[in-house]
Amino acid sequence: MEQKTDIYLYVENICRAAKEASRAYGATSTAKKNALLCTMADQLMADVADILAANQRDLDAAEENGVPKAMMDRLKLDEKRLSGICDALREVAALPDPIGSGERTVRPNGLVIQHVRAPLGCVAIIYEARPNVTVDAAALCLKTGNAVVLRGGKEAVHSGTALVASMKKALVDNGFSPDLIGFIAQTDRAGANALMDMRRYVDVLMPRGGKGLIRAVVENARVPVIETGAGNCHLYVDETADLDMAVKVAVNAKCSRPSVCNAIETLLVHKAVAPAFLPMMAEAMAKWNVEYRCDEAACAILPSAKPASDEDWDTEYNDYILTVGVVDSIDAAIDHITRYTTGHSEAIVTRSIENANAFRARVDAAAVYVNASTRFTDGGEFGFGAEIGISTQKLHARGPMGLMALTTDKYLIDGDGQVR
Repeated sequence: MEQKTDIYLYVENICRAAKEASRAYGATSTAKKNALLCTMADQLMADVADILAANQRDLDAAEENGVPKAMMDRLKLDEKRLSGICDALREVAALPDPIGSGERTVRPNGLVIQHVRAPLGCVAIIYEARPNVTVDAAALCLKTGNAVVLRGGKEAVHSGTALVASMKKALVDNGFSPDLIGFIAQTDRAGANALMDMRRYVDVLMPRGGKGLIRAVVENARVPVIETGAGNCHLYVDETADLDMAVKVAVNAKCSRPSVCNAIETLLVHKAVAPAFLPMMAEAMAKWNVEYRCDEAACAILPSAKPASDEDWDTEYNDYILTVGVVDSIDAAIDHITRYTTGHSEAIVTRSIENANAFRARVDAAAVYVNASTRFTDGGEFGFGAEIGISTQKLHARGPMGLMALTTDKYLIDGDGQVR
């Protein structure tokens, strides 16, 4: 038998403790869970100075290591952002608790069968430089009676440590085990590999981050995985589009927060409107200094653009970089999206009901938009209070994952001596 390393044992102890804590916590009443989440929000704001100081350590290290500005934006916390995170905690507390909800049927033999929602148990998440994920994930898991094990990226390790320490105070103050939130501060590959091997203690593992991280988890984990996050998102501007609307949608979808997974990476424009639309768009995006990587037809309209390589069409930049292509038809646009999509969010701007319906029906993605920005693919925007991730697979959950995605099926059967 292969000897376990110190890192493996460290991760195993965290996961074992979380799993054990989850067994008692799963039966906690909704009122107690809600009170816990509100206490957590208050505690985080009480610890704001310590949390922001820890975050500044991460920011300083990221700057020294040359982390791109767009990624720095993901990492940065300030009092306003922390307050928003705490507001999301309170919103989750106010949402209906799915645990125990379901349907009741009575069979002809008198058996009463209740199909209800139950906690998953112990949920683990591997993610990158997103401090807000630390709190959002804990909130959603705790609301649904689950324990959570968090393994963030090295860029946010100090922020994550401070946030988890604050939330553990709230757990203890409310009479719960601090082990309900496990935090793996070991951020090298060995720590992640150990977590992927914790099938005995972890019921489901969710990777949140870039394509490389997600692929590594999906291909190597022994724990059941929900694939999330990679967002090579597209916007297609149809020949019938309102061009002013299309500019507004494109600017928002690319420039409002380019580092997030629901930002577009590729713009496709029908050849009939490309000569008018692309200069309008470039003027509107000028203040962000967006870099364009274009096919031949788009390069002829945007002379400052770079020619796009084959790799560009398949890249999630998380930066102010946009790949642009000119297409002959909606069919060509859909074919391109089908080839390169990660199944996250895709959008069309059109005034044609026929084209809108074709796009909805034929584009295979978790979220398909007509005349709106892809930036709305978000648990908060969908009314979920927060999200634990955006699933790009089709089993168990798809799209922004809120409370319901953190539950499983359970059947409760009552009889009076029936036998089969």
